[in-house]
Amino acid sequence: MSDVNGGQLIARQLKAAGIDTVFAVVAGPMLQALTGAVEEGIKVVNCRHEESAAFMASAWGYVNRQPGVVIVGSGPGMTNTVTSLYVATESAMPLVVLGGSNDARQRGLGSFQEADQVAFARPGSKWVSAVASTERIPGAVHLALGKSISGRPGGVYLDFPGELISNRVPEETAPLRMSKPTVSRPHPDPAGVETIADMLCNAERPLILIGKGAAWADAGPALTRLVDRGIPFLASPMGRGTVPDDHGLCMGAARSTAMAGADVVLMVGARFNWTFQFGDRLADDARIAHIDIEAEEMYSAANVELGLVADCAIAVEQINEAIEGRTLKTAGTNWASTLQEQCLKNQASITEQMDSDQVPINHYRLLRDVRDCLSRDATVTEDGEFTMGVTRQVMPSYLARHRLGAGTTGCMGTGLPYAIGAKIARPDQQVVAVLGDYAFGAAAMEVETCARMGVHVVIVISNNAGIAAHTIQDNMFPPDSPPVATLIPARYEQMVEMVGGHAERVVHPDDIRPAIERALAADTVALVNVETDPKAQRRGAGYLG
Repeated sequence: MSDVNGGQLIARQLKAAGIDTVFAVVAGPMLQALTGAVEEGIKVVNCRHEESAAFMASAWGYVNRQPGVVIVGSGPGMTNTVTSLYVATESAMPLVVLGGSNDARQRGLGSFQEADQVAFARPGSKWVSAVASTERIPGAVHLALGKSISGRPGGVYLDFPGELISNRVPEETAPLRMSKPTVSRPHPDPAGVETIADMLCNAERPLILIGKGAAWADAGPALTRLVDRGIPFLASPMGRGTVPDDHGLCMGAARSTAMAGADVVLMVGARFNWTFQFGDRLADDARIAHIDIEAEEMYSAANVELGLVADCAIAVEQINEAIEGRTLKTAGTNWASTLQEQCLKNQASITEQMDSDQVPINHYRLLRDVRDCLSRDATVTEDGEFTMGVTRQVMPSYLARHRLGAGTTGCMGTGLPYAIGAKIARPDQQVVAVLGDYAFGAAAMEVETCARMGVHVVIVISNNAGIAAHTIQDNMFPPDSPPVATLIPARYEQMVEMVGGHAERVVHPDDIRPAIERALAADTVALVNVETDPKAQRRGAGYLG
């Protein structure tokens, strides 16, 4: 048997676990881990910033239902991933950060890039640990991968003192974990299933709320069967597509009316946090049932009557079985038709904006034309305060885990990295990042990563030269203030020209759709920079209102 170094052990264990792609920023002391990955045939996506690399890994993992892995160096290399760990944990996305740290023998002596990296990671992570010896590396990596996807997914951090990476040990002293357990999904309490079935059958105005936990659990088929019984539904931003947005009982455009009017609410794989207004928009006497894999979620701002701890797909399927053959009371009411009428009314309120030929371009017109160019299986990422709000009103989703946004934390800078990670996971499908100009700037240099790695993502920038510029700059600062919330209407397309990609600038609405079509057809990274109205405001009702 030959000797291997710690970096090779990391790579071999990742390969044994089925990980074929890792994200990274090349840095010590993790160089042997990256060379080991190349030796094992693992794709290494070297990025321009650790935060973006970790966001890419999060999206890749969420799309694939696998741990997303990022390998980073010591000190600031690792601390740059703390935001990504926090976002992944709060947004329930599987992320594993493998971080190198300074030599343990030099701790406390002011060694190069010395930092208590485990302490930095702990507040934003689901689980953290440090490897004790080179021989323990395979087992530690195996554990970290499992922690990231078990129960509710989240971010985990595993620390590698530098000497363990370069240290060489006999192969037989560091055996790989070649198998992983088959873990059964948590099944619900039968009594709870019957209670929820009774609640739905006896409700006059039932409503289902769908979150990203349902998308992660692949609960779409079971939820569609439940909805088809005549129960309206709403979805969280990243829960959308679990049941297609064009289903006749999707009430996203009448969100407030649906929540205020429901007498029975079934929450599936979501949380009563700010995304669902803490349950404040529900009627005081609404009966609430909640399905989640975490029991602690049943204690929230909302008055949950029944919590069912279970896998979302299995629980909903068993509720379907319990309802089979029964007539729902809501079938004799006008609940669904009333909400459908409200949807049509609310959608009509933004039709004028979507059809607008104004210059500068109306945001709604831009998003309508993007929408009309995309295939049904396209993955869309959204980022930027105003742009994200309009995208959620205009852009539909039809499949689970095909929409990625800022998530629970509302973190700006996720949109482009999420799109890159998703495109690497789905190279044969359209992936479009719809970004505000401010949001694009947070990770703009990753266009070079796209060009270098052959990631043919399409970037659409709504360039209104600021972040909510009219609302903030014009309304909150004194007249004639220097620019704070406003930006230069930069020629962002030149950044993609710089790396040999396809780039266009659009200033007239008639040119939007042809430019998007050319970008989608380009065999390279593509960016369409659309100059939009800096004075515009979000209109009407929709997925946020």
